[in-house]
Amino acid sequence: MALTNNKAVLSWVDEMAAMTQPDEIVWIDGSEAQLADLRRQSLAAGEIIALNPEKLPGCYLHRTAVNDVARVEHRTFICSRRQEDSGPTNNWMEPAEMYAKLRVLYTGAMKGRTMYVIPFSMTVPESPFAKFGIELTDSIYVVLNMAIMTRIGTRVIKCLDAAKDPADFTKGLHAKAAIDEENRYIVQFPEDNTIWSINSGYGGNVLLGKKCFALRIASYLGRTEGWMAEHMLILGIENPNGEVRYLAAAFPSACGKTNLAMLIPPDVYRKKGYKVWCVGDDIAWLRIGPDGRLWAVNPEAGFFGVAPGTNMKSNPNALLSTKKNTIFTNVVHNLEDNTVWWEGLDKNPPQNALNWKGEKWNSADGSKGAHPNSRFTAPAAQCPCISDKFEAPEGVPISAIIFGGRRAKTAPLVYQSRDWQHGVFVGSIMASETTAAASGAVGVVRRDPMAMLPFCGYHMGDYFRHWLDMGKKIPNPPKIFNVNWFRTDDEGHFIWPGYGDNLRVLDWIMGRAFGEAEAVTSPIGYLPRAEDISLEELDDVSPATLAGLLSVDKALWKEEAAGIHEFYAKFGDKLPGELKDELAKLEKNLG
Repeated sequence: MALTNNKAVLSWVDEMAAMTQPDEIVWIDGSEAQLADLRRQSLAAGEIIALNPEKLPGCYLHRTAVNDVARVEHRTFICSRRQEDSGPTNNWMEPAEMYAKLRVLYTGAMKGRTMYVIPFSMTVPESPFAKFGIELTDSIYVVLNMAIMTRIGTRVIKCLDAAKDPADFTKGLHAKAAIDEENRYIVQFPEDNTIWSINSGYGGNVLLGKKCFALRIASYLGRTEGWMAEHMLILGIENPNGEVRYLAAAFPSACGKTNLAMLIPPDVYRKKGYKVWCVGDDIAWLRIGPDGRLWAVNPEAGFFGVAPGTNMKSNPNALLSTKKNTIFTNVVHNLEDNTVWWEGLDKNPPQNALNWKGEKWNSADGSKGAHPNSRFTAPAAQCPCISDKFEAPEGVPISAIIFGGRRAKTAPLVYQSRDWQHGVFVGSIMASETTAAASGAVGVVRRDPMAMLPFCGYHMGDYFRHWLDMGKKIPNPPKIFNVNWFRTDDEGHFIWPGYGDNLRVLDWIMGRAFGEAEAVTSPIGYLPRAEDISLEELDDVSPATLAGLLSVDKALWKEEAAGIHEFYAKFGDKLPGELKDELAKLEKNLG
């Protein structure tokens, strides 16, 4: 039975059901009783496996098809009406052509299956930030994950029905179909507020509230409506006076974003009374508040984290978040005690186990037991360091924005932009160097502006313009910084210890944001002096080493400037003149 009389919702559901032809339609009300029944159905069908109820209560293991294990950028499209609005960094097809192509694939795709109607809200439904969506899916796995990652059900429908425009919702359609790689599409139609996904059953391809809505569609909505949807964690730092100050930070993959979001202060800081609170680990929606500051909410309700490498040293808070009510996807099934394992969890791989494909496995043959992109879906409320502002409808005020990347020599440990415009430039040139773990050559510079390259729902040149325009509208904008935890010595070893010790750098950043810390000028922006970063009880880093980490090599930065010219050329006439001016300033400063 439908949960609503909302004509816009009902007519759209009817239209999609007529195309996909499900045997049954079930509306998701969000109740624990309904979710428990769906878990029982999924267990009976063999889609999920119940794990040890004593060691991992309420936890389940799921395996995807072997050909369906990751986000698929080459099958992901932004179908704006004009190709120039999609831009050079997105795949594009004319919307009518794409709809026609997909309708063939969707026709009858749910025959013999049930269509689940999931009303969901990005952030707290009662928040002024909230955006509503309906996802139609034939996957119980999707329903169970969306119940963790978003707010779902009757509560959401009530808020949508009471909204100024009850027809203002994102329309998400997902069908597993045949899980056919050649016909796999994840398509955003920004001007139609619509997402269609077919032939995948995995993660972000099918949890349409995640990157598809919360970034690709939301970035377009934000530009249209005057706010920002960003690929950023949100973090609160509580100082010894009990004051909590908030920052947002964007990093490309493999740069320690989740670890930073759940940072545990080093002992010397803990003893002084510092605490760190996680508001979000992945996405931030930012709006100008009534006080003229930028305020942020985390639109998600859960963590969809990469399992391999997560352990009690790298990220204890993330690991502890997964100890109950969590869905694990494509990890090792430890048959000895019916728990899970993955590479990097500990040094004791199980001897009696099944790998992520469900095959008998032990580590002796050298193969990986868990897929490198295996995941956990865990409720954020279970995180030991979750902020008490996590559910705050108004969000939190942002005093600093941090960009970062993985650079062996070029970028210093930290520097501050001169102003907002320069900060947009700093974000636009964000880059990481490929490591041995990545495919292809090592040390290649890959630019990922604001960590949004795969997630911007429109032309990136227009995205830069939106950032610049927002800066003119924010009376009290946050200060903008860049960090690099990954400087290496000549042997390739990391010089900075990272992890909890990154708080030493964040402390300086917050000091700068509140006018309490010193800095010196450099060709690239403001730098701390070595004495401005505390090395108390940090034996591995001397003042001389820290001075080296804060150094700016002009020759390397001249090479960097050449690379920026090459990257900027992609955006043609859409590249804002202000960014060209900032690049010219950089080159002039370098001499």
